[in-house]
Amino acid sequence: MVVEDDARVAAALATALRRRGHEIVHCMTAESALDTFAAEPFDLVLLDLNLPDGDGIDVCRTLRRKDENVAIIAVTARAEERDRVAGLQTGADDYVVKPYSMAELNARIEAVLRRAARAVLVPAEVVVAGPVRIDVAARRVSVHARELALTRKEFEILAVLARTPGVVVSYDRLILAVWQTSFVGRHTLDVHVGSLRAKLDVPGLVQTVRGVGYRLAP
Repeated sequence: MVVEDDARVAAALATALRRRGHEIVHCMTAESALDTFAAEPFDLVLLDLNLPDGDGIDVCRTLRRKDENVAIIAVTARAEERDRVAGLQTGADDYVVKPYSMAELNARIEAVLRRAARAVLVPAEVVVAGPVRIDVAARRVSVHARELALTRKEFEILAVLARTPGVVVSYDRLILAVWQTSFVGRHTLDVHVGSLRAKLDVPGLVQTVRGVGYRLAP
């Protein structure tokens, strides 16, 4: 999500990010950013602090309260130290001052997304979903007390989904969490999920939210 009140700046930024494979939603106000964030999951928020209807610092604080794992980068002309400190203390993962180069911004985006992906990989020790028992620490999965032989990627996909049962994990966030890079295609993820479903053999457990991602049935 790009939160930027200057339409020309936002359009140029969105074009550059789409070239790197990102899907972009643009919001021009604090209100629209908060409403949009509440309606669908995001992996990354690029947040201008100078918004026409509110302070971006307050928006940052609210976004972080709603999702502790979403990556947030403040992208703003406010260069004073107090603004940087306030942005980082209220939940931003990084702070970039305008003007900036796209090379620098892309590097910062990759860095914060990697950190966010690692955070997603820390689920509860044991998760039980119907007949499925997932022991994250021991990396063991059983169905009806029968232990399954999952590949490393299959287990990590299941572990990520198990962290927040009932909550959609986007395709991009799942790829980053499991492969630690954004340069893995959706087809690769879908193949691994298909194999995982076949081994679990519990219909409806791993659910597809078309166009968004996957979730573990609560």
